[in-house]
Amino acid sequence: MEYTLRPSQTEILRYRGGRMGISAVPGSGKTFTLSALAAQIITGGALEPDQEVLIVTLVNSAVDNFAARIGKMIEQRGLLPHLGYRVRTLHGLAHDIVRERPALAGLDERFQIIDEREAEFIRKEAANAWLAANPYALEDYLDPEMDDSKRDWARRQQLPELVHSLALAFIRSAKDRRLDPGDLRRLLEQAPGPLPLAEMGTAIYADYQRALQYRGAVDFDDLIRLAYQILETDAEYLARLQYRFPYILEDEAQDSSRIQEEILRLLAGPGNWVRVGDPNQAIFETFTTANPQLLKDFIAFEADQRQELPVSGRSQQFIIDMANFLIDWTNQEHPAPECRDALTLPYVQPAGPDDPQPNPPPDPKAVRVIRRKHTPEEEVEAVMKSLEKWLPEHPDQTVAVLVPRNARGVDVVNALKKRKIEYVELINSTNTTRMAAGALGNVLAYLSDPGSPVKLSKAYQVWRRAWREDEEQKGIYGRVAEILRKIKKVEELLFPAFLSADEAQMDASEWLGRAFESEPEEVLAELAAFRAVVRRWQGTTLLPIDQTVLTLGQELFTEPADLALAHKLALVLRQAANDHSDWRLPELTAELGLIARNERRFIGFSSDDSGFDPEAHRGKVVVATMHKAKGLEWDRVYLMSVNNYDFPSLEPNDRYISEKWFIRGGFWRGAAFHLNLEAEALSQLEALQTGSEYSWYEEGKATLNSRSNYARERLRLLYVGITRAKRDLIITWNTGRQGDAEPSLPFQALAGWLDQHKK
Repeated sequence: MEYTLRPSQTEILRYRGGRMGISAVPGSGKTFTLSALAAQIITGGALEPDQEVLIVTLVNSAVDNFAARIGKMIEQRGLLPHLGYRVRTLHGLAHDIVRERPALAGLDERFQIIDEREAEFIRKEAANAWLAANPYALEDYLDPEMDDSKRDWARRQQLPELVHSLALAFIRSAKDRRLDPGDLRRLLEQAPGPLPLAEMGTAIYADYQRALQYRGAVDFDDLIRLAYQILETDAEYLARLQYRFPYILEDEAQDSSRIQEEILRLLAGPGNWVRVGDPNQAIFETFTTANPQLLKDFIAFEADQRQELPVSGRSQQFIIDMANFLIDWTNQEHPAPECRDALTLPYVQPAGPDDPQPNPPPDPKAVRVIRRKHTPEEEVEAVMKSLEKWLPEHPDQTVAVLVPRNARGVDVVNALKKRKIEYVELINSTNTTRMAAGALGNVLAYLSDPGSPVKLSKAYQVWRRAWREDEEQKGIYGRVAEILRKIKKVEELLFPAFLSADEAQMDASEWLGRAFESEPEEVLAELAAFRAVVRRWQGTTLLPIDQTVLTLGQELFTEPADLALAHKLALVLRQAANDHSDWRLPELTAELGLIARNERRFIGFSSDDSGFDPEAHRGKVVVATMHKAKGLEWDRVYLMSVNNYDFPSLEPNDRYISEKWFIRGGFWRGAAFHLNLEAEALSQLEALQTGSEYSWYEEGKATLNSRSNYARERLRLLYVGITRAKRDLIITWNTGRQGDAEPSLPFQALAGWLDQHKK
């Protein structure tokens, strides 16, 4: 099979060696081009029999995609399809390196790699232990304007989660800088000034690493750090790998971190390294140590060959024009000069008339920026009405609702479910998983605190959740829930010690009639029925946690899918109990709560590892975050919540999700701000490593820098959202939870451009 190449792809396939940097726009076929380049090198006689082309990419699904494409191309040229190349994620490559030389990393041959869930457990334990030992260490960072009761509440309810997130960012960044706790401790002892957040981060980091060492384990960030250490230490091993991989092809290079880039630089040596990426799609800086400037610098200063993949057959002309306008507006008109480098050239170019992937026909009416002011609820309602009208007329097309945050995606899913519109989720956990985890979690929450009338009432509501919308039963349901919530002593309802000998012989409904004599018979019967259920539930607490969950699952669920979920949730909790022998029901219940509240991806229920194909879900609504949508495309796309909270632009009235209301701050451009403690901690870490008094830490500067970094990233996120759409694009905004959010500046610019463009 012959492939029709675009001129830009033909130029890239002229590559014969050296360092090449490629800027690729969305939908430009970079995976195909990189695969074709790999196949050309393999079949062109450039490799010795014991050599391979190394292809490094970001996610596991891309590994499979690359391997299949390259294998097919090689086979079509008459060679064996599985020889001459190796495809790895960066973590997979690091794992290969560390497994081959564990002793050089100070590891046992049988070392373990812990997953994200277990790493979070260990990190939170270390953070909680630090807080318990230093309850007032961060007191100076709390807002002095708070009264005592608010301060106590913030200290108990808000500060722990902030410390958890700060510890994650600090540990990841320290590992990316190849600093271990001992290094940091020595630097702190030599520091010319106090760095309390770095002190805290170092202490938690040290406890976290000790816990890993006790288990004989490493986390994913350790794999990268230790792989670099091995390559730097063992020159002979590095030379062997450099010979084995004479060509390195790197995909999604805009998402590389400093240490990841250094690993590939060591492996490439003075040899051949091709880096492909799109700095305009660098949207993971907030969550990882990725830095798109690294790719920009490589293309500008290090590459001896620079190419572009500017042609895309994905979107219709008006969507392409909108994406290109956003680049121009950002570069030339954004009111904050520090944001004007957020998006860069090349522009997206449409495919030519003879291109094998032609663009959909131009249609200006299919691109809309809805200026109308909506509350969050009204915005969801407007999108639902639009979908209900559009779906029946387009059963064979793909459609997605893209949101900036997982919580907003849950709102959309609940609305779709209520209207019985078929949907598919690409957010942290599916609605079914959240509902099952929530139901089990509420019952376990009561069993871990059996004297709580509020939790007893909640458990009843879970048990009878089908009655919530039942016109005949919801009156009884509501009344029983209220009675249970107001009971003063739960134990007297379940195991009454005050019964006389005669009363003890009565059935439950009879003596309940004496206790609640004003209630109708159907309410008394319902109380008696639930009393029997709760007594059975309490008997399950003597079982191991997985058997408890399975037994409760049989009580609460009837659908096979829900029962299967209960089984998997039971396995999750059994593993948690095995890993944490001191955990009891409250801690295990909290883990279910994280899944139910969509704060953790439930491993085993995500398509992330195997890839997601929108074409497999025609006629269904895909709900995804804009981050999860990267690399995907749909015929019709809704972009929601494009307001100045989710997409701030450094304007005085903008708010920032990382600046917590209970933390003190200062003033900037005439407006108050709260310190972003995560950014301040990373700035203190950088000051430690730099060690110069002339570049020493200055409080508040990192918070303001993080604002501009975040605003730049959100511009790129909006660009990614726009370029997911092939035919139809609808952009909306809402006033936010507090009702004071406004349409973001880029939203307003896009609306103005569209008005002019449609005239």
